[in-house]
Amino acid sequence: MRAYLGRRYRLSASHRLHTPALSEQENASVYGKCANPHGHGHNYTVEVMVGGEIDAATGMVCDLAELDGCVSREVLEPFDHQNLNALGVFQNRVPTTENLTIEVERRLRKALRSDLSLRVRVEETSKNFFEYSG
Repeated sequence: MRAYLGRRYRLSASHRLHTPALSEQENASVYGKCANPHGHGHNYTVEVMVGGEIDAATGMVCDLAELDGCVSREVLEPFDHQNLNALGVFQNRVPTTENLTIEVERRLRKALRSDLSLRVRVEETSKNFFEYSG
C-alpha cells in the first residue's frame, strides 16, 4: 500500500531578483521592487511530501528523524539565514523562489531513497507558493 508523508520546515533568506542579461531599467520593469539593489528577505515555509510503500515492520513510509536530518543537511544548513545571490548554486541563475524550489527538490532527490516519490512546495509569502516534483 502506498502512502504519503508531508513535513513542513522554515527558513529565512534574502535575495535580489536581478539578471545581468538585462539593464537596470529592464530588471526593475521585470522584477519590480524585488530588484532593489539592497535585496529583501522572506521567511519561507518549505513543505516536503514523500510517497512510498508502507514498510510492513515499521508501518511507516519514511522515518521522520531520517527525513528531518536529510532536510536539515541538504536545505536548512545551506540556505537558512543566507543571501541566496551570494551562493554558488545561484551564480548563473536568478534566485527566484521557482529556482529555489527546484534546487531544494534536486538536493533532496539525490539524498533520499530512490524508491520514494518527492514533491517540494515552497511558500514565499501568504500569497505566493511554488511546487516542483521533478
